[in-house]
Amino acid sequence: MAELKRLSESRDLTRIERIGAHSHIRGLGLDSSMEARDASEGMVGQLPARRAAGLILQLIRQGRIAGRAVLIAGQPGTGKTALAMGIAKSLGAETPFASVAASELFSLDLSKTEALTQAFRRAIGVRIKEEAEIIEGEVVEISIDRPLASSGAGSSSAAPSGSTAAGKSGRLTLKTTDMETVYELGGKMIEALGKEKVQSGDVIALDKASGKVTKLGRSIGRSRDYDAVGPHTKFVQCPDGELQKRKEVVHCVTLHEIDVINSRTQGFLALFTGDTGEIRAEVREQIDTKVAEWREEGKAEIVPGVLFIDEVHMLDIECFSFLNRALENDMAPILVIATNRGITSIRGTNYRSPHGIPPDFLDRLLIITTQPYKEDEIRKILDIRCDEEDVEMSADAKVLLTKIGIETSLRYAIHLINAAALACQKRKGKVVEMDDISRVYQLFLDVKRSTQYLMEYQSQYMFNEVSGEADGKDAMQS
Repeated sequence: MAELKRLSESRDLTRIERIGAHSHIRGLGLDSSMEARDASEGMVGQLPARRAAGLILQLIRQGRIAGRAVLIAGQPGTGKTALAMGIAKSLGAETPFASVAASELFSLDLSKTEALTQAFRRAIGVRIKEEAEIIEGEVVEISIDRPLASSGAGSSSAAPSGSTAAGKSGRLTLKTTDMETVYELGGKMIEALGKEKVQSGDVIALDKASGKVTKLGRSIGRSRDYDAVGPHTKFVQCPDGELQKRKEVVHCVTLHEIDVINSRTQGFLALFTGDTGEIRAEVREQIDTKVAEWREEGKAEIVPGVLFIDEVHMLDIECFSFLNRALENDMAPILVIATNRGITSIRGTNYRSPHGIPPDFLDRLLIITTQPYKEDEIRKILDIRCDEEDVEMSADAKVLLTKIGIETSLRYAIHLINAAALACQKRKGKVVEMDDISRVYQLFLDVKRSTQYLMEYQSQYMFNEVSGEADGKDAMQS
């Protein structure tokens, strides 16, 4: 349990926020009746797909049905990953969401089935409940006793025979509205109180098991003791009732994190290094048995999350066979997969199938399709990205960028935003104009112009295998 506490506390560290491809996504942009708004929470267009994703979201929140799989299929640049990110943001922090690209499975030191198993267990949460003994009250007095050799600060009485190696002991007087008690202090508790800078009039909470001291604030009854207080000073009521209370503490972890902690002596550190290695089946069976016992005793509950696999067409026939079996498990998460392929070969076989997925696995899927964005939707997306990247752009420049997005691709147009902002900075401008867009458009080629350039100068490239105009057209189409 101590390891689980450290794990839950480590998640409170401040994360560095960077602008990413989908950092503007805040949710699915649905109203209370699960209808999709035209533009909301960073999502634009794709109304039928977002409505369908909203139903999947309700299915996940209920957490009653395991092993459901959803396929998001559509052309490149139609918002498939954005849809998955919208689901993740809507779920909140407590519901596990694990994301993996299918191609990653072939570049790991682990076997494919082990990598998939770890991904599945990262998407299954365990909410563990435990009761903790808490002492909560207002500090009336703190007195520290020191040895005779260092007397002069605090009390002049000699240290008792049971004092710590540091030679410190003391007494802490706490009160509630109903009672007042004096507690004997050891060296470690004195040190913990010193770190929190606890003084008379503070309202504190002590965890008896771990010795952790939490300062809740200053007592309202002492608010008149000082003429001025700092802006961060918080005044709270003096606690009522008993000093010693039992409080329910909840830790949210994933099955994979429990696996890693129990698989080796320094398992907790392996969570940060990423060097988890192969985890034996016996360890997982023992953990599953223990979690099942906790569930029966009411100490824990399972939180089925979401596993998102992008580029699912990169999986081979062995992986699909494993997924077929894994989805039948009672504790399987909701599986969301995405692909931009049409009818193509199933990796590891000579057979062709829709999306490169075997027909028996396709039969398990709820399929959501995305459509190409319209002109006004591309304009709205570019507006959102300009705000996200903090780029001020003129209306004419946005019109030109929208036209580029229609003729080339939305991704290419989004990439030009920051490049144009840098070009604007170079000329010491504050607003991106059409000239800035034109400049970066000439500097950076899109796929069509790059292919055309290759066709014109193919003979000058090494290992040229394209011959003739007809072959060139075939190459462009593929």
